[in-house]
Order: sequence, then structure tokens, then C-alpha cells
Amino acid sequence: MTHTDPIADMLTRIRNATMVEKATVEMPLSKVKLEIAKLLKREGFVHNFKVENSVFPAQLILELKYSGKKSVIEGLKRISKPGCRVYASSDEIPNVLGGLGVALLSTSKGIMTGRECEKNRIGGEVLLHIW
Repeated sequence: MTHTDPIADMLTRIRNATMVEKATVEMPLSKVKLEIAKLLKREGFVHNFKVENSVFPAQLILELKYSGKKSVIEGLKRISKPGCRVYASSDEIPNVLGGLGVALLSTSKGIMTGRECEKNRIGGEVLLHIW
């Protein structure tokens, strides 16, 4: 099954899993999804992730993080879509919920958070917001 927007599919799977309080969520692996998972772990939105290569296609498994019964991930929003790309220069990077959330950008140096982009003075495509 092909997807026109695999990042939106990833966010929908995470959103659906948190609504029913699942501990893990599986999705087909891609390089972009792996980089997003690394940033989600580093920013504290997921416990861990692993790659399952024993099945075809390879699967990315995220271990979701909860605070009691409430998910740490309160919201996910896809910003740049295949039909309407959104770009931001280094001084126009969006501030998500006054700094409580994180914007993920695709840059020439790879996928980075908004804070890293501001620090390194790099702009790019705004992929998503997470809070």
C-alpha cells in the first residue's frame, strides 16, 4: 500500500495509539520516520524506538510515553503537506505554544528542531508541530 504522505500516516498512527493508550505503535520504516523518531526520543516525547528488520517491510516501533493515564504527546500537526509546502527562514521559525512545543524542520543538515535551526541559523521546510 503506497502513501502520498508517509509522515502524516506516522502522525495519525501515533495519535490513534495515544487515544486508546497503547504502549507501542508500529509503522513501516523509512529514513525520514527514523530521524523523526530520534528527535521525538531526544525531546522526551517517546520512551524509545526500535527497528524490526525480521519482517518485510521493516517496521519502526515507538514506545509511547505516558504520565499516569495521559499521553506526553498532547498534539501533533502536519504543517507542510505534499500539496502545499511551507518553508521558513532562520528568523521566521515558528514558536509552538510559546516554547512548550517543538517544530521539526527538514534542512540541508537533516531534520532538526526549531531551536537547533535558530541556533545554527538554518531555515528549511516546516514538517510538523508537536506539543
